[in-house]
Order: sequence, then structure tokens, then C-alpha cells
Amino acid sequence: MKAMTAVATLCLLLSVGCSRKGAGGPARVPVTVARAEQRAIPFEIPATGTAEPRQTVSVQSQVTGVLTSKGLSTQGTDQDDIVIMPYTSAMKRVLGGGTTLRNINAQVASSHDLPPAQQQIIALLRQRHNIREGRDDDFTVRTQEEIAAAATATTDVMTGLLGAIAGVSLLVGGIGIMNIMLVSVTERTREIGTRMAVGAHGRDILSQFLIEAISLSCVGGIIGILVGVASAKILAAVKNWPSLISPTSIVAAFLVSAAVGVFFGFYPARKAAQLDPIDALRYE
Repeated sequence: MKAMTAVATLCLLLSVGCSRKGAGGPARVPVTVARAEQRAIPFEIPATGTAEPRQTVSVQSQVTGVLTSKGLSTQGTDQDDIVIMPYTSAMKRVLGGGTTLRNINAQVASSHDLPPAQQQIIALLRQRHNIREGRDDDFTVRTQEEIAAAATATTDVMTGLLGAIAGVSLLVGGIGIMNIMLVSVTERTREIGTRMAVGAHGRDILSQFLIEAISLSCVGGIIGILVGVASAKILAAVKNWPSLISPTSIVAAFLVSAAVGVFFGFYPARKAAQLDPIDALRYE
């Protein structure tokens, strides 16, 4: 594996201006850049080993390749604003003769080799750092699996929070449906009494008001689905964010809407079904 390290993130992280210099000078350093427009050589890159934090040094370089565009990382940094060069050249020409590395990236041939490789790297670093048995490491070795697990945990927390918000929304909407149906039962008390007087049973009244509650809830669910799909399409078009609309989620949303109507509409429907026909006909 070639010893390569990303020595500088241009402009963004260190807030240092980047400019181009004329050709000539010392031998050129082979570098790999992230953008095609960075082929102009050499570069002025941040000199992290210098006294002035905003000072730059001019490095004669020969561009040997251009990386594929990656966009922003999960931390919000620009992964396309980077220069890669041999670490020996970076130490000599950029870091002011420094002999330490902040990050080292290692790659294994297979995921099965990852745990033993990680242990070997830890053992080697402890040996090179002269860390005695029983003492804590003065470095951190992380694998992509650990980073992915941390990202997954964060995603799970966000999913739980969004689920809680959705649950509160369903509760508020369900209470609204129940109040509407209770008002409807009160306003239609004489109608209910008339239906019972001509032979309607309690289960008929119960079914009628349950159907009304479910219909009201499903209409709200359909409107919410349409608004959600339209919002996803608009954001994808305006912000260039990738969006995935699953048919399963749409069906699940509709079924949840129907279930909310059944749950919160049952009490008003049961109240209507238990009315006494005589008292209902006398109601003013």
C-alpha cells in the first residue's frame, strides 16, 4: 500500500485563499486532485507548520490524477476540495519538516481481514509509541463498520424522534376527529331517534358513524399523502436532494389513517348507538 495522506483541504476548512503560480522552481511533487480545474500547477496550499495560520506555501507539483466527485460529507465538509500527495513530500515541503501524521488511512483486501488488520495496526502503534502494557492508547483506530454503526445509531435516534412527532400528530388529529363526531352525534340526535323508531338497530347506527369517522380520517390521510409526495418532488427538484417514495409507505400511511378513524370514531359511534329512541325524538 502506498503511503499517501491528504495533507490539506484547500480554502474551506482552513479559510486560506488558493491561487496559482507560474511554472519553474524545484522538482515537482506528484499529486492527485479532486477537481479537474485544479490541474493548473503548482498550488499554493495552507502551510500548517508555519507560524502564521493563514500563510501559504507554493509547491511545484505534477498532477497525476483527478478523483471522482464526492460532494459534501456527513459532517458537511467538501470532499472535493482536497489534494493528495506522498507523505514524505508533505512533511518536507508543506508541514515545515514535521515528522508526525494526523491521520493514516489503511485498506484491506476483504472485510474478513478487517478485525485482524485492526489488531495488528493497534499492536504496531503501541509498539512504536512505547506504550506499556495496561496503559491506554494515545491514538484511535476506527473502522468503517464502527463509523457506519455510529451513523446508524444517530439515524435511529432521529427516526425515533420523527416517529414520536408523528405519533403526537396522529393523537391530535384523532382527538379532532372524535370531537367532530361527538358534535355530529349531538346535532343529529333527532335523526338518530327517527332511524331507531322506524326499525334501525344499534349496530346500524354504530356502523353509520364509524364509516363517517373512517371516511373523514381517510380523506385527511389522502391529502397528507399527496402533500408529502409533492413536497418530496419539489425538494428533489429545487435542492437536488435524492428522494425515494416507497409504495409500501403510502399504503401504510393510508391504513394508519383508517385505523385512527376506527379508534377515535368508535366512542362517538357507540354513544350514538346507545341513545334511547324516545329521548332522542324529544331532543331539541
